[in-house]
Amino acid sequence: MSRRPSDAITWGMMLRKLPTIARAVPRIVKGMKLANVQDPTQPCGLGWCFEQATQRNPQGPALLCGDTVLSYAQVNEQANRIARYLLTQGVAKGDCVAIFIENRPQLLVTVLAVAKVGAVSAMINTAQTGDALVHSLALVTPVAVVVGDERVAAFDDVRARIGLSHGRTWWVADQENVPAPSGFVDLMRASEQYPGDNPASSQHVFFDDPCFYLYTSGTTGLPKAGVFRHGRWMRTSTSFGLIALDMQPEDIVYCTLPLYHATGLCVCWGAAICGASGFAMRRKFSASQFWSDVRRYQATTLGYVGELCRYLVDQPASASDREHRVTKMIGNGLRPGAWAAFKTRFGVDHICELYAASDGNIGFTNILNFDNTVGFSLMAWALVRYDHDSGAPLRNLQGRMQKVPRGEPGLLLARIDDKAPLDGYTDPTKTEKIIYRDVFVPGDRYFNTGDLLRNIGFGHGQFVDRLGDTYRWKGENVSTTEVENVLLQHPQIAEAVAYGVEINGTNGRAGMAAITPAESLATLDFSELLRFLQCKLPAYAVPLFLRIKVKMDTTGTFKYQKTRLKAEAFDPCLTGDEPIYAWLPDSSTYVRVDRQLSTGIQGGQYRY
Repeated sequence: MSRRPSDAITWGMMLRKLPTIARAVPRIVKGMKLANVQDPTQPCGLGWCFEQATQRNPQGPALLCGDTVLSYAQVNEQANRIARYLLTQGVAKGDCVAIFIENRPQLLVTVLAVAKVGAVSAMINTAQTGDALVHSLALVTPVAVVVGDERVAAFDDVRARIGLSHGRTWWVADQENVPAPSGFVDLMRASEQYPGDNPASSQHVFFDDPCFYLYTSGTTGLPKAGVFRHGRWMRTSTSFGLIALDMQPEDIVYCTLPLYHATGLCVCWGAAICGASGFAMRRKFSASQFWSDVRRYQATTLGYVGELCRYLVDQPASASDREHRVTKMIGNGLRPGAWAAFKTRFGVDHICELYAASDGNIGFTNILNFDNTVGFSLMAWALVRYDHDSGAPLRNLQGRMQKVPRGEPGLLLARIDDKAPLDGYTDPTKTEKIIYRDVFVPGDRYFNTGDLLRNIGFGHGQFVDRLGDTYRWKGENVSTTEVENVLLQHPQIAEAVAYGVEINGTNGRAGMAAITPAESLATLDFSELLRFLQCKLPAYAVPLFLRIKVKMDTTGTFKYQKTRLKAEAFDPCLTGDEPIYAWLPDSSTYVRVDRQLSTGIQGGQYRY
């Protein structure tokens, strides 16, 4: 993504923002005080914040979904009953409870209850099955699991490998008057007789206590569990809810993002709780129903990722496009090409683009409402030169890293200090791998984000691309190693290299893999291969393109040359005699890509 001259922030642009800055200063000061809890004995975090919001707006809507509207008082009481029940069942502070429920109010009520106990919710990706699900659970050694009825089949498939007793396997109904399946305890029914007042345990949760385990793609091909502490919840909910968005009780956030990710769970829900505002959700995103929902819930604020915005822009224009109450939106991944189109068409005044990583220690926020930027960060950060093949930062002869000039892409590093501690992963060895030491001066420590940004002026960053062994597609991080490992399980594939490639008009990168057949191309059944991949991988991780190679190209150190593969992508004019195959939308096999098909894909004739 090249920087256009209009993206640079000038003195004139900053001067025009002075009234906005003046209005924001009081809430920034207040927000910084609330967000940075220093006293290790001061109650804080998710449960405490929700109790404060309940006092502020007890009868106001807290959770909205379909025809269901639950007030803050109702959600708080239900969570209190569950929390008290969990305590009687032996769930204690610091214990991990795995949560495997799709987007619906019961998910957040359960998460809130676990937080009030002081236990830790492991937010399992609801697309996971089989080995990936077993791995995610094994990483965090849960004392119990809560399974939504919609995920019972996936859990039952691996139950024998988990090792939890039936008494610690709780179930949450998806419809009324449905009995719990065999081997599960009905969580809501078991807890309904317990008192609904705030448990004492929620006053004994402090800033350094873990709140969530959030999963990120690992370079080994399987997820890593990042620790998200209650102190960081305070910083996140306050930074976005008060400082960035100035949320109020009359506001409603509409969010269709998966709530096992930090953007939906911590940023969007956290902002709503900070403002004692409503949080409206949908099980899964629907482009055709999106604005109808927005009007139905009278939403004032949207949670988004770039892909979601692109789908909405691609919908046929309607006379009702601006018939809504939305004035602000928060999320990430909105590319400059779609930014102006979305803002103009739907009349949204403030796009609060952000940059953060659930396993990191830094966040950027577009508080001042400039276009095409993730905003600025109050943490210390630097953009450094990097090796284009390995993605590793470069050091000079003195062993120090080198900052890039303003406007040039660089690898984003975030300084680790008392103001910006790094929670890391459940596995300390994996945490150590993302820390660089002696970066600019002896003894300093920096977190490697693995992302490229550029400074476009006045400390404002612009996201450029991801580096390393993951790419982003359909709002999800895809591990190239996981895709490669699955491909290599197929008996007809001898070698595999996975990577992400760009399709014009889409956000993120589509999956592509270069493969070497074990025997010959003629023996490869592409329909069967696609079915195999669909059984082994989440839908967003199944490669859309395959490149057939007789022999893989490697460097002198035997590393695959991904840089060239990415650059040539699925253009048959560049790949020579190595055939390319594509999985087209709504089809059941891979088809050969010629110049006409490649042009059609890049020209938007196929909706990915």
